[in-house]
Amino acid sequence: MKIFKKLFKVLAALLVLTIAVLYITDTDYLIKAVRTIYAKGHTTAFLEDYKSFDNKTLKVGTPFAWPNHSNYNAVKETKALKGINKQNGTIAYLIIKNDSIWFENYYDGFDKDSKTNSFSIAKSYVSALLGKAIMDGHIKSLDQAVSDFYPEFSEGLAAKMTVGDLSSMASGTNWDEAYYSPLSITTRAYFDDDLAKVILGLKVVDEPGKAFKYASGDTQLLAMVIEKATGKKIYDYLTESFWKPLGTENQAYWQVDSEENDLVKAYCCIASNARDFARFGKLYKDHGKWQGKQLLDSAFVAKSITPRFPESPEYGYGWWLKKIEDKNFFMMRGHLGQYVIVEPTDNIIIVRLGHSKGPKNEVATFSEDISTYIEEAYKMLALDKN
Repeated sequence: MKIFKKLFKVLAALLVLTIAVLYITDTDYLIKAVRTIYAKGHTTAFLEDYKSFDNKTLKVGTPFAWPNHSNYNAVKETKALKGINKQNGTIAYLIIKNDSIWFENYYDGFDKDSKTNSFSIAKSYVSALLGKAIMDGHIKSLDQAVSDFYPEFSEGLAAKMTVGDLSSMASGTNWDEAYYSPLSITTRAYFDDDLAKVILGLKVVDEPGKAFKYASGDTQLLAMVIEKATGKKIYDYLTESFWKPLGTENQAYWQVDSEENDLVKAYCCIASNARDFARFGKLYKDHGKWQGKQLLDSAFVAKSITPRFPESPEYGYGWWLKKIEDKNFFMMRGHLGQYVIVEPTDNIIIVRLGHSKGPKNEVATFSEDISTYIEEAYKMLALDKN
């Protein structure tokens, strides 16, 4: 018994020492990381981690249910689609044809109302809110300087950084997009209780507006700018601008850094479902119009789904772009394979949500699974005679 007591004291002392070192080295955010993610057996954020964080609610207005297509679920999944869904842990797969749900299936105990983490799908919403803030007169244009809102970025190269640079991932900051390193700024941003402090510590090391470099910090700073410009919390601005007007059927949650600081993790972390995420794809497919009302300027929508830089044709303003043969897709994308994929000419929206995008951990590139989800959807659609 004495041995156990002595061992317990030693372990307790080591724990206290470890916590002290974390605070001294300003890495105490790792305490939250261990509590919410690592101690649960995960090496990175996961689909239902929102339950372990502080959240703000995106409330619904008057719900508008997606209609079912006349051939709803008449065609079954292809063998290849079944295989990749099982292999990658898909939890939702939808095909919307001509604004009606043509196919949908849910897996692993999830259903049409289940909430899961959007991850970087949220970036498309934030970029749209920039367009809305310009439309509402709160922000002058894509060319307005970030320093107008945050003087911290008023010197040197930082003075050249615009809100459009943030939306198009061309800020030139020293942000490092690394999801699996516990000491990266990406990990710190996910767990730190004071996210604004993290973002305002960024340095602009390359000339802004010259090249695409995927950086979640760009979207986070953009959200902070939008809040200053509008005088509204961004979760309220999203609710009134899009969540309610789009007729979402379920309230959603947006993670914040802490109740005290109340800043959303704007680059990620809207907990919602496949049907409601799909609405944003339809809004952009229809040039910013929803049920006859122009919610977002059509010129801004067009610019958003057009490459800003010829050498980086995969990205516009908050949206990913991909050409497959004669088809042009634009999409919302998130960590672990959360996708809302739109082909406007064919009037097709494909939504896939799940636990993984495959064995590789590519960042800021098109993983192989995306092509499979698209190609197999089109094989299924080819069997529909209507």
